[in-house]
Amino acid sequence: MPALDERRIARWIRAVAAEYGFGVGELHYIFCSDERELEVNREFLGHDYYTDVITFDYSTPSAIAGDIFISTDTVRSNAEQLGIPYMDELHRIIIHGALHLTGQGDKTPETKAQMTAKEDAALRLLNGL
Repeated sequence: MPALDERRIARWIRAVAAEYGFGVGELHYIFCSDERELEVNREFLGHDYYTDVITFDYSTPSAIAGDIFISTDTVRSNAEQLGIPYMDELHRIIIHGALHLTGQGDKTPETKAQMTAKEDAALRLLNGL
């Protein structure tokens, strides 16, 4: 389990969700290894590859809710490849999953660029909390 300021992160997620017109319901972050993330990816999505985040959406029209699996192994290796601190990349992936629950996509180059811009805006908000 990463050393996170859970209250600060919860306030942050609520603030970001509110920007998209949502409250926050049952939201679970599951921090796991690459191997567990791969198992989840195979079992539930039929994908046979490693990834940093998998989001299962149980949202309602008024509140985001879901299970967000985050591979801390992949987050760490991505941070190393990008030359950024681990916690910076972890925060980006935490909010990435929440943004998916607000309806934000990232499957095309255009939507991926939009997602990155939204992550950047959310990270600036976190720095102000």
